[in-house]
Amino acid sequence: MIVETAPTEEQEMNPWLAAEARFEEASERLKLDDGMRKVLRTPSREIIVHIPVMLDDGRLEVFTGYRVQHSIARGPAKGGIRFAPDVTLDEVRALAAWMTWKCAVVNIPFGGSKGGVICEPSVLSEGELERITRRYTAEILEFIGPEKDVPAPDMNTNERTMAWIMDTYSMHFRHTVTAVVTGKPFNLGGSRGRVEATGRGCMIVTLEALKRFGLRPEDTSVVIQGFGNVGGMAARLMSAVGFKIVALIEIDGAVYNKHGLSIQALMEHKKESGSILDFAEAENIDKDEAMFLPCDVLVPAAKENVINSHNAGRIRARILCEGANGPTTAAADAILAENNIFVIPDILANAGGVTVSYFEWVQDRQGFFWNLDLVNRRLAEIMVESFDAVVDYAQKHTVNNRIAAYMVALDRVAFAVKLRGIYA
Repeated sequence: MIVETAPTEEQEMNPWLAAEARFEEASERLKLDDGMRKVLRTPSREIIVHIPVMLDDGRLEVFTGYRVQHSIARGPAKGGIRFAPDVTLDEVRALAAWMTWKCAVVNIPFGGSKGGVICEPSVLSEGELERITRRYTAEILEFIGPEKDVPAPDMNTNERTMAWIMDTYSMHFRHTVTAVVTGKPFNLGGSRGRVEATGRGCMIVTLEALKRFGLRPEDTSVVIQGFGNVGGMAARLMSAVGFKIVALIEIDGAVYNKHGLSIQALMEHKKESGSILDFAEAENIDKDEAMFLPCDVLVPAAKENVINSHNAGRIRARILCEGANGPTTAAADAILAENNIFVIPDILANAGGVTVSYFEWVQDRQGFFWNLDLVNRRLAEIMVESFDAVVDYAQKHTVNNRIAAYMVALDRVAFAVKLRGIYA
């Protein structure tokens, strides 16, 4: 029996507690025993390293770094590395678990991991960042690799950071090992289609959802929160196939045109002015109220906890496609379900990025690279198959799509653990 208690506001806004609540409900419905729950919840390995680095002014500073490998039951661990002043072991631990479920729900042969270094990138020079990255890599060298754990970019890291990691690893092993990381520059073994993969994945699953409602893209209005890599790419790609993007929301405001925004023109306006506001083809509107415009599809693609128990009842979309990680709190799920809003949960909706990272890893290991058409075609195949698996599971077990996604993921990882057995 599942007992629900009302969380405090602080608890509701904690994304790690939200993930844990969904883990508990999914494992309860799957009837997993206590031992298996402990195995699935507990990270395989947690690494803490202390990184001495000589700064540009001659001072010696020591930074702290983490790498958590949550699961390797289904394959090498996979997950990003973030640089931020507020990185904590608890945060990295929770993100690693999230990666396990994300990889499992799209059925790619990876487990989950995450890494981070406590630092403030905005006050560090490129040389200082490179030295931090290379020493961090050297400290975790024995724990990463194409068959062990494959890092990727995350908050405040990018393809340049991945190039430094790949080079450091390769120098130690005395030969070039491109498959040690993904999200690399294309000329160093990166994959075509990686930059737009997360936004493209959002578009693909939204198209699948439209079929369930008998809608066509050209008859579908969309509101997107966020105009960065995920939201911007989703807007551009969705607009290209006919979706009517009626509003875009950024940190400094929102723009609205009921007839649809010209995304390319809006991108050019932002590039020139530094903001989406005062766009000639739209009106400025309040960014908070824009979330509650009547629309067919809402895509929160910016930050976590934007849909919560205080505002979920005001959402007027028919379909919610979660481009960001954790944009909806656990307490809001019941409200969305009561209002018959079709949710495409984050661990499915934004899994296009890790899927094409998997393609990059495969190409590096093969030494044979795919053209863009093949990358996009295979991405579509996996996203459509995963969408169908989650929605069918939800209908079969009478649960919402989010719990269905967690159930699919937990079931796959638990099955792998049972097949492998416990080494003793």
